[in-house]
Amino acid sequence: MAKISSKSQAMPASAIRKLVPLADAAKAQGVEVFHLNIGQPDIKSPQCALDAVRGNKLDLLSYSNSAGLIELRRGLAEKYYRGIGIDVAPSEIIVTVAGSEAVDLSLKITCDVGDEVIVLEPFYTNYNTFAFMNGITLKAVHTNIEEGFKIPSIDAFDSLVTPRTKAILISNPGNPTGTLYSREEILALGEICRRHDLFLISDEVYREFCYTDEPHFSAMNIPGLSDNVILVDSVSKRYNLCGARIGCIISHNKDVMAAAMKYAQARLCPPVFGQIASIGALDTPQSYFDAVKKEYIARRDAMVEGLNAIPGVFSPLPEGAFYTVASLPVDDAESFARWMLETFRYDGATVQITPARSFYKTPGEGVNQARIAYVLEVPRIKKALEVLRAGLEAYPGLTR
Repeated sequence: MAKISSKSQAMPASAIRKLVPLADAAKAQGVEVFHLNIGQPDIKSPQCALDAVRGNKLDLLSYSNSAGLIELRRGLAEKYYRGIGIDVAPSEIIVTVAGSEAVDLSLKITCDVGDEVIVLEPFYTNYNTFAFMNGITLKAVHTNIEEGFKIPSIDAFDSLVTPRTKAILISNPGNPTGTLYSREEILALGEICRRHDLFLISDEVYREFCYTDEPHFSAMNIPGLSDNVILVDSVSKRYNLCGARIGCIISHNKDVMAAAMKYAQARLCPPVFGQIASIGALDTPQSYFDAVKKEYIARRDAMVEGLNAIPGVFSPLPEGAFYTVASLPVDDAESFARWMLETFRYDGATVQITPARSFYKTPGEGVNQARIAYVLEVPRIKKALEVLRAGLEAYPGLTR
């Protein structure tokens, strides 16, 4: 039998999705599964986005421009980014197949095979996947759960820079930690990039979910660094349009955008119906964002309070996004997650969590941690926490 490539065999499986077959098997048995594993909100998409798809007059679903529909790029520049203080032109925006393609393009454009990118760990696990696909080495600046995953001394970044280092990649607010980086921290990262002439790839897809009084500060607004900054964005979280698969890559750097266009042309165009929904979403009123933010604060508070009430569990308070990383009193979080789906039932239900080990580069880190998404309504979060508590009490590998 013909064999697949060694690269395909070595390709890392998604920590977020690889346990889905176990959850599906549990549900097929009639078990209720509380999904705390994936950033799939249950909040309704804006009506204006849904109406834009329902009311379209297309009689032919044709290709769009490889850069995306001009109506969307112009709307993003003038309606959205200008409104939040980011000055970009439509020509500096290329619509991508979700934020995932924007991250992949950013790495392709900034790095050759064998180059290095600095990340803060724990980091979004798919960064590791895209780095693997492009032959790039991630080098991690470690952050600690006990300190709320705050950025350590800036010296920690300087010490990792080598002649092969090409970029720093961050998400702000962070996935999986929910950490929100301050204006001063972003400016400090910008100074490192200026000093070493590195790109700063800033994944800001959770920008609308910030729970502090200090407003979100975009890397696009770092003074004097416009040619080094690449912005990654998406409509998935902001407008609860995960299935639209629409994101964008943005930069003032003309060489970056010219390269991005070549890759965009190779994949022809982003999904047209997703773009239509995104154009409609630009008319979302501020009241929608205010209500969603208020709801997520309530969910966050319920989740973190409930987690910390379970003996042996610790979760810091996230300042953004809709995730937290919790340490669990277990020998191995992945074994525990599998056991919950395959074996444990409490009142006809179980819980799916995401083991955090693959969010780290440092060997041995994150073994007893899990990323937990607070994307359910508060009553369901409380029920899920009951199931989680009971599961921890029954788990054979309990360590407390």
